[in-house]
Amino acid sequence: MALGADRYASRGDTFAFLGCVLLSVAAMSLPERIRDPLARGLRQTVLAPFLALQQQTELLSASLARYDAVVAQRDSAALAATFLPELRGENTRLRSLLGLGQRLSSGYVPAEVLREPEPTGALTFIVSAGKKQGVKPLSAVVSPDGLVGIVSAVDAKTSVVVSWAHPEFRASAMAADGSVYGIVAPHGSDGPHVWLLELQGVAYRQLVPVGTMILTSGLGGVLPRGIPIGTVVSVAGQAEGWERTYVIRPAVHPGAVTHVMILTGPPIRGDLRSLFEASGETP
Repeated sequence: MALGADRYASRGDTFAFLGCVLLSVAAMSLPERIRDPLARGLRQTVLAPFLALQQQTELLSASLARYDAVVAQRDSAALAATFLPELRGENTRLRSLLGLGQRLSSGYVPAEVLREPEPTGALTFIVSAGKKQGVKPLSAVVSPDGLVGIVSAVDAKTSVVVSWAHPEFRASAMAADGSVYGIVAPHGSDGPHVWLLELQGVAYRQLVPVGTMILTSGLGGVLPRGIPIGTVVSVAGQAEGWERTYVIRPAVHPGAVTHVMILTGPPIRGDLRSLFEASGETP
């Protein structure tokens, strides 16, 4: 019985299809004065719900397309807003670096940091300047805010920079007024102390007030005089009652540096302090 019913349904569909074909052929063979009113009547009666449904479908498709476009624009705006503060900060740092280069006039090479130090790990990084640009070992590496480190090894087009946080870093330093001299070294090698410096070798009778700016002294002929190193924040301790050690908050964090200046020219005479003080002015 089921087979017979299927056959009957199949025959019925076939007859309905053939009937539709014949009606279509007949409608197409009608003259225009009869065919057009007939087609208009069908559109306004039998086909009206289907045409309305098609119109709603097209409107829905267009609305979905506009919604997707609006969502894409919103996501793009949100992404741009997320990176906007970082881009503004990078723009400010680059402008400061350009200003420092103009004040130095010559004897320097700009370089990009190719591998930035990790917040708690590496204390050295690579920059995009080497022998071909005139970089030499022990060249000072600076940013507009102050001392970043010293070049330790030079290749043809890149150089390895030892930041001030490296355990082997040392620099001859002085107070901004020239009243106190000493040696600056990393305050520690583990934990948060790795990102602090200390001023060693200060005579016990000499006091360095909190907030005093510490600069390179130029003694030893490695680093020019007047490059900011950091600011005194506290007294670390004293050795055998003859010396004081002061903790310094560095002027530059190596992890925040993306571009640097490498001082490559002949030994710079005089005090560079005014050049870096101008870098800190608000444009």
